[in-house]
Amino acid sequence: MTRQTTAQHRAWPRLRTEDWADTKDTLHMWTQIVGKIRMAHTPAVNHWWHVTLYVSPRGLTTSTIPYRDAAFDIEFDFLDHQLHIRTTDGRRRQVALAPKPVARFYTETMDALAELGIQTRIHATPNEVEPAVPFAHDEQHASYDARAVTRYWHQLLQSSRVLAQFRSGFVGKSSPVHFFWGAMDLACTRFSGRTAPPHPGGVPNCPARVMREGYSHELASCGFWPGGAEGAYYAYAYPEPPGYAGHPVRPQGASYHRDVGEFLLPYEAVAAAPDPDAMLTEFLGTTYGAAADLGGWDRAALEAGPPRPDNHPG
Repeated sequence: MTRQTTAQHRAWPRLRTEDWADTKDTLHMWTQIVGKIRMAHTPAVNHWWHVTLYVSPRGLTTSTIPYRDAAFDIEFDFLDHQLHIRTTDGRRRQVALAPKPVARFYTETMDALAELGIQTRIHATPNEVEPAVPFAHDEQHASYDARAVTRYWHQLLQSSRVLAQFRSGFVGKSSPVHFFWGAMDLACTRFSGRTAPPHPGGVPNCPARVMREGYSHELASCGFWPGGAEGAYYAYAYPEPPGYAGHPVRPQGASYHRDVGEFLLPYEAVAAAPDPDAMLTEFLGTTYGAAADLGGWDRAALEAGPPRPDNHPG
């Protein structure tokens, strides 16, 4: 194995779901708590973009949250394994990321906010999972494997980087690359500019109105999800145009799964590829192309290559 290949494999770490399933489920609930705190204080943005988290140089962050005439942020630090809560007046609190029940993490986080004078009320029950045990009563999810969480964060880092590059070639309406805590997926979504039929809902413990807002306009979405056997990259369209499921996409190994209505590409296939960036970009591009071509998008108006360095101002 060459030095370059070894470095690549470190950058795209393997993490089978079965090796960190309990930790993943605990972390999922913790991100829901923090995401709901952001939602409680941040002005609403279309498609629920105001509730998401973002990949940061140390983990996952809320970014700046307005509070009265000041602001605060919350960051999961997956290197030092602390939850940092910081205010614009220089005060801060920390909650240790360590094996503990969701109920204890919830209490410690809300207490830390109260100590900083941040009055917060959230809907303290998880969404998009069954059963939906209220955070204050969840003693079951209590695992935290720090090494596994750091590896997962490195997966998010690589995925976010490639998704951001893919996003740069689209001049139409596009979401940021952001982390939706409901399903624990990193997502980037492109829009055609047309409205979509009302979403039928049906997601566990998630009101139909939430889905209608999220899918109010025609879209093609893609991202990374740490589920299945080893995590996977996904792509789907809403509404799904005729012929989408059978449309050929690349690379080899990508396939349409009718049970979820998505194209999936195993994370392991990307991580093991000679050029992971190229493989993932091919998947993102061909699945988007299937949605846009079959859906009759105005691709000439919506797409443009990323700016060249010599076109940058300054």
